[in-house]
Amino acid sequence: MANVTETFVLDGSYRRHDRVVIGGSPLRLFRLSAGGRRVVEAIEQRRPPPAGHAKLTSRLVDAGAIHPTPTDSPFTATDVTVVVPAYGALPGTNHDGGTTIVVDDGSEPPLAAMPGRQTLRLTRNRGPAAARNAGLAEVTTPLVAFVDTDVDLDDHWLDALLPHFSDPRVALVAPRVRSTDGPTVIAKYETTRSPLDLGSEPAGIAAGSRVSYVPAAAVVARTDVLRAIEGFDEAMRSGEDVDLVWRLLEAGHRCRYEPASTVHHRPRATFAAWARQRMSYGRSAAVLDRKHPGAVAPLRMSGWSAAVWALVFARRPVTAVVLAAGTTVALRRKLHDLPAQESLRLAGLGHLHAGRQVAATITRAWWPLALVVALVFRRSRSIVVAAATVPPLLDWLAGHTSLDPVRYVALRVADDVAYGAGLWIGVIEHRQIGALTPKFTNWPGRGAG
Repeated sequence: MANVTETFVLDGSYRRHDRVVIGGSPLRLFRLSAGGRRVVEAIEQRRPPPAGHAKLTSRLVDAGAIHPTPTDSPFTATDVTVVVPAYGALPGTNHDGGTTIVVDDGSEPPLAAMPGRQTLRLTRNRGPAAARNAGLAEVTTPLVAFVDTDVDLDDHWLDALLPHFSDPRVALVAPRVRSTDGPTVIAKYETTRSPLDLGSEPAGIAAGSRVSYVPAAAVVARTDVLRAIEGFDEAMRSGEDVDLVWRLLEAGHRCRYEPASTVHHRPRATFAAWARQRMSYGRSAAVLDRKHPGAVAPLRMSGWSAAVWALVFARRPVTAVVLAAGTTVALRRKLHDLPAQESLRLAGLGHLHAGRQVAATITRAWWPLALVVALVFRRSRSIVVAAATVPPLLDWLAGHTSLDPVRYVALRVADDVAYGAGLWIGVIEHRQIGALTPKFTNWPGRGAG
């Protein structure tokens, strides 16, 4: 299907060398025809691409190398019904323009009715997925937005989201969800490390990419498409929003992340509530792995990068350097039409990024195993400590947080421990080892145009 959007913006990963484009998430390589080169040159200059661009631009959009920037929308705010699942707390922000349905998910005592809002009560607490589905069943508008009670909306939060629905393949669009700052340590940490905040760059949503999910804290979707896939999975108490997006993608739809629209989420008030939230996220991974095999792999990298870092951890740095140099030469031969310095940059950054992934996986998904190894093998302790402390210290030095380094590192470790504990509990409960299993890939992926 042709992409009806006529203007695009480059992703931060995008690089071009004559007729070769590298970009997207994960990185892909496109070798262009003469016509394809004219298309990308127009996009680079922020001009509408020439006629006949749809096949190439669609591939580049799906790869994440470029992003559509639509300005005209077939819908207005009155075409959107906001559904708010509520349990024990009333929503704060009103939806300006359309209907709001508050679904009381079995609160005791029942939530009070609010002027200007339709209230639907469930007789018992059934979870956010069931509450959202109950609201979805009452929607009569072409679009539905799901907004949690702890999310505050800007008056114009829909302005940047609705134009994406000019592409008939787009089924769901999500804004950026930033954490509301506050005086507590948790609030300050969340402003830089909230799992709901997926960054400042637009993206297509896809498992294994830079934006692999979006939270249902705030999303807008086509009502008929959600009904066609039977809405949220009510058997899931956590991760149901991730599952919904992935089922939409598997059904052939597009889902977009648009940070030009920003909403604000109020973080958990106590450390205990915050830790329970992180554990619930981890616990959902096993169910997601059962429904979407391979999609929640904790580590994705090339086999060569994995071998390089395995040698580093085995205290064989010279051999690791030799192997890294060999893979760089091999990549240079594979990408012979790129400048030598670009091949070197790609290989070096690939290995460095892989190292950071390994460190994150050791301290997050694999920390119980890492702890056992550190207790048994004294020589491994420095590696585990470095994996847990060096990445957050680098973030702190880069000025990514207002917290002091001790509290920031401590909260990063607690964050990883809570998530990892939930992950292992879910794996044991559901006997799904895939949520702990790394996935090795070849690089780069290929495209054409």
